[in-house]
Amino acid sequence: MTKYLFEANYVGDGIKGLMREGGTKRREALTEALSSVGGTLECFYYAFGDVDVLGVFEVPDQTDAAALSLMINSSGSVDVRLKPLMTPEDIDEAAKKTPSYRAPGQ
Repeated sequence: MTKYLFEANYVGDGIKGLMREGGTKRREALTEALSSVGGTLECFYYAFGDVDVLGVFEVPDQTDAAALSLMINSSGSVDVRLKPLMTPEDIDEAAKKTPSYRAPGQ
């Protein structure tokens, strides 16, 4: 399972829907969407500023995360961005690898 940080902004009718339904109903909607792909919601928070809502969820693989992102963004009511989260152990493994790379101009 992979964890993702999500950041989202309500747009257009999404703002009206949030005001009409309330925050807990939107959290329930996300929980149901995650459940439909075998995922779970770890945390969910509203904020103000440049991000309306953020949190962390877990899904079985990246195709599930992409499917959710595509479905939510295609609604036109929410603009969501996902960031995969890595553990310190993931970074330890990455640091052991030596990919081939040539920097620009080298």
